[in-house]
Amino acid sequence: MSLGDKIKKIFGIQLVNDEIWDDFTDTLIESDIGPAYAMHLTVEVKKALRGKRCSVEEIRNTLSSLIADDIKTATLPVDQAKLTVLMLLGVNGVGKTSTAAKLADHFAGKQGKDKVILAAADTFRAAAIDQLKIHGDRLQIKVIAQAHGSDAGAVIYDALQSAIASRAELLIADTAGRLHNKQNLVRELEKINKIISAQEKVTHYRKLLVVDATTGSNALRQAEIFSESVKLDGIIMTKFDSSAKGGMLATICRQLKLPVFFICNGENYGNIQQLNPAQYVNDLLDM
Repeated sequence: MSLGDKIKKIFGIQLVNDEIWDDFTDTLIESDIGPAYAMHLTVEVKKALRGKRCSVEEIRNTLSSLIADDIKTATLPVDQAKLTVLMLLGVNGVGKTSTAAKLADHFAGKQGKDKVILAAADTFRAAAIDQLKIHGDRLQIKVIAQAHGSDAGAVIYDALQSAIASRAELLIADTAGRLHNKQNLVRELEKINKIISAQEKVTHYRKLLVVDATTGSNALRQAEIFSESVKLDGIIMTKFDSSAKGGMLATICRQLKLPVFFICNGENYGNIQQLNPAQYVNDLLDM
């Protein structure tokens, strides 16, 4: 049952009272909207409808407007003859490596294959290095990599030098996400961040968190952990084509004040696009 259907069920028959509003909050939480955000939305909906007829349509429209206001989007500043660096962060399994390949394919179509470089900076997993190399071969895009277990900072340094020498316009770095060894991960990401930030030839630098739409409330905690090590610039959400409820995207936007850069809605390279906030809210509320 969709969130919109659940709201209809709650308010469609019963008289509106405090217990009904508690059910409304619980329903939002069940749709992967974080507890704090769910309570905020409940308060704001009640405030907006005070003194008005509390119809299901009014409730859904008010909720839709509130969530849409919290969803911000952003685009990547990839400029001709200038170097943009993207550092992709996120836990293992969210799809960072395949997202890196999708981004590479997306921008290679605009900038040219020789203007995009991939960096295999997740040296902790040999499979991640191999996977990125396979994507590079398929897309005919250069991949900078070293052996499994190498220093991730060294991979980034080499990739930056290669990008500058070849006059590339976009460098996309895949990074590790081993939260079971958080201290080492934080140190590694901080080192990578310093290396990129210190490079004067880098015109634009964005740190994007990749989150899985099926993760639910854990996605917010992941975002909080990664934001402790480096200042995040935005979100890319994967597996958006799944049956996930999707409310966590709005929660992360609201609580961490981060915009959404892309969503991935399939396994093919072309299954990446910018988020349409209005469509997202319509799908969430089944309007």
